[in-house]
Order: sequence, then C-alpha cells, then structure tokens
Amino acid sequence: MKELLDKFGACREAREWVGDMSLQEAWDSCERGDWMLWLYSHMYPENIRELTLAKGHCANTVRELITDTRSLAAIDAAIAFGNSEITIDELKTASDDAHYAAADASASAAYTASHAASAAYTASYAASAAYTASYAASDAYTTAAASASAAYTAAYTAASFAASFAAAAKDSKYANQKITADICRKYLTICYG
Repeated sequence: MKELLDKFGACREAREWVGDMSLQEAWDSCERGDWMLWLYSHMYPENIRELTLAKGHCANTVRELITDTRSLAAIDAAIAFGNSEITIDELKTASDDAHYAAADASASAAYTASHAASAAYTASYAASAAYTASYAASDAYTTAAASASAAYTAAYTAASFAASFAAAAKDSKYANQKITADICRKYLTICYG
C-alpha cells in the first residue's frame, strides 16, 4: 500500500497513517472519505460514474448547510449522473452553475471580511484614542478603563464563542469524514488483488 501512495504522491500524513497496512486493511479502516476519494480517483480514473456517485453522496451529507440552489442542483446532478440518469453534458452544466455559485459566495465572503476588518480597525483606533485620552485627565482614565474592561469582556466572550465554535466544527469535520468514508466503502469498488 505504501508504494501505491508513494507512486501517486500522497500526502505525508496519509503515508504515515497507512504504515505497513495492506490496501484492504487501509480501505476497511480508513476514516477519511476525502483520502478514499483521492485514492480511488488515482487508481481508477476511468470510473467517472462510480466516483461521481460517491462524491455526490459525500457532498449530500452537508446539504443542510448549502443555501444556493445551483449548488444543491449540482449535488443532485452528480448523484443522477452516477446512477446513469443524466448525460455528462448535463452534469457539466450543473457543475458550471455550481462554480458560479461558489464564485458569488467568495465575492460575498470577501466583502463581509472587508467590513469585518474595517470594524476591527475602527475598534482598535477607538481603543488607542481612549488610551491616549486617559493620560489627559483622571476622569478620562476612568472612562477609558471602563471602556477597555467592556472591550476585554466582549473580546473574551467572542473568543470563547469562537473557540467553542471551532471545537464543535472540528468535531463535526471528523464525524463527517467518518460518514463519507462509509459512503466511499458503499459506492466505490476496490480490487485488492
């Protein structure tokens, strides 16, 4: 198995995980659907329908997080193509539409990030101004200290929320990787010999 991963240029993490396992042992115990899809695509590049069917079902595991109808249609098209219900041209059309949806989402995310950065700059500038003003008079110092304390509390609360969200997201990611690994075992046929 290790030689196969070296041949295809697998990442170091995957090669280390495999160790001395056989292909069958690795396939049966892998908990990373993304790795399995990658390996299958390198081993059987001609099996487009089978691979697309598995990818469609893997993408479908996060369907509730997708709001753009073009992206949802692309998932449905992948599954339909995998089941020989639509042509490759119809799949490509759905894929192109999903690509445009992703581009639209990226532009929107960049716009939102820009506003968040601007808000962060404004907040830091205000904090700096309050700090400078604190030297002007003791009343200003008291006000600045109260503002700094409120800002610290808000920042700590936001950081705690972000850390909790990140931990939950990490747990969800690992759980989804296991689910997609099972999907790969269901839809992708590997020859062990």
